[in-house]
Amino acid sequence: MNNKFDALKDDDSGDQDQNEDTHTQKESEKEKMDKEKTQNSTKRKVEQFWRFYSHLVRPGDLTGHSDFHLFKDGIKPMWEDEANKNGGKWIIRLRKGLASRCWENLILAMLGEQFMVGEEICGAVVSVRFQEDIISIWNKTASDQATTARIRDTLRRVLNLPPNTIMEYKTHTDSIKDNSSFRNTKITL
Repeated sequence: MNNKFDALKDDDSGDQDQNEDTHTQKESEKEKMDKEKTQNSTKRKVEQFWRFYSHLVRPGDLTGHSDFHLFKDGIKPMWEDEANKNGGKWIIRLRKGLASRCWENLILAMLGEQFMVGEEICGAVVSVRFQEDIISIWNKTASDQATTARIRDTLRRVLNLPPNTIMEYKTHTDSIKDNSSFRNTKITL
């Protein structure tokens, strides 16, 4: 051992623990920073959405036949869209006067990711009709029964629906079949 540093090369007894602690601390700080970035990003998105939403007419204030669609960026509110084609939708028919509150609760639950089904939710629709209003939430995978059940249960909770409320799940494949048979029907007078 020619100099004092050669002796230190062989003795790293405490260095490994200290390095592991420093590494763990850096990972923890990185996770905390990533979480804060995600929260800030989500907060900005919600604020941007709310600025836009606050200028819209509420569904209950519309007259006649109207539809509002709110879908994730890049997903069109069409059965044939790539994200929707294997999916379906939960449909709830509402008494007049309930659509505005239910619609707002639904979109806030979507923005707040209360459904806890990952990227499964595609969007939502509120349809204002003469005698009733209809709310639906679209998802990507109709064949995943556990996920569709979770969406149904969350929907029931966030809309505060009574237990006897009728909810219908319809696959987009069935909707396309129903719609095409209607188009091919000839009426003769």
